[in-house]
Amino acid sequence: MQTRDVTIHELNGGGYLALPEGPGPYPGVIVIHEATGLDDHIRRITDRFAGAGYAALAVDLFAGRNRAVCMARYMAGMLIGSVNRYGVDDLKSALTFLAKLPEVDAQRMGAIGFCMGGGFAIAWACTDSRLKAIAPFYGVNPRPLEVAKRLCPVVGSYPEKDFTARAGRALDQVLTRESIAHDIKIYPNARHSFFNDAGRAYDKAAADDAWTRVMTFFSGQLDVKVAAKK
Repeated sequence: MQTRDVTIHELNGGGYLALPEGPGPYPGVIVIHEATGLDDHIRRITDRFAGAGYAALAVDLFAGRNRAVCMARYMAGMLIGSVNRYGVDDLKSALTFLAKLPEVDAQRMGAIGFCMGGGFAIAWACTDSRLKAIAPFYGVNPRPLEVAKRLCPVVGSYPEKDFTARAGRALDQVLTRESIAHDIKIYPNARHSFFNDAGRAYDKAAADDAWTRVMTFFSGQLDVKVAAKK
């Protein structure tokens, strides 16, 4: 695969780009980090997408900014449940950047996010029809939850031992009612950040199953044949 850092001169905040070998065009995925920022864990996830046939861009929502101020603004947006919260414009710009690359098919775009990033993925998808599928992990829902009727297909993963399990169940109900394609799963005994293989809450069985589900779901929604690489 081909990987490189995206500078702040190319994209506000910059990021990390991973592309499969060959000219494409490939479906694109935006990877949204959790509160720990664009770290090695997020880079590994981005690489895994490229290895599976996706052009993947991990955004850096903290680069060149005061992290404490950013977190305060992000948390304020989450508390009020706004779909137009601070940071969504950066995600939209990142999708535009990725869509313009010659290796990318702009008609097949998705996003995945973790914790803070999972909440962003849901809120963002309620306002951007370019997204064709999203994969939130232990993210909170926008309010009122009725805005979720604007969502694209969703494959969501939530730990049972976490407050976000309730959000996952509520989102499942709305998506079912609105006949929006979805796969929401609550993992028994799993904890917050269970997908992070560098963290203390890492749950390999749950993480492997969630990755397989994401790959299968994205393959169906973004029309690409991929392998669920571990």
